[in-house]
Amino acid sequence: MFLRGRIARRVAAAMSLYGREPDRKAKGLHSTGQDLDRKYWAALGLYAVLAALVWFTMSGGKFLVMGRPVELRLLPLIIIGGMALRTVLARQADKIRRGGSGGGGSTP
Repeated sequence: MFLRGRIARRVAAAMSLYGREPDRKAKGLHSTGQDLDRKYWAALGLYAVLAALVWFTMSGGKFLVMGRPVELRLLPLIIIGGMALRTVLARQADKIRRGGSGGGGSTP
């Protein structure tokens, strides 16, 4: 028991040395719904900006996929689209977990 308290004090002292509170990370885990909505729209906006940058800056080179030519810039767009889809699905899952209106229909 004595050892645990001593270790906890050392961890707290080390974290205060670096200017951090010991429970700062735990506070960030619980965001409000309004804060999550702001982060969601910011993430989707950044995905759109990144997709536009890919579209306008990459060359129109082509490579063969199963014998058919495919534009080179479609590969990063597919990856960005997958990340955006994952963000949308994570937000919907969070809404369902929180019990908010996720558009999932009514239950009897």
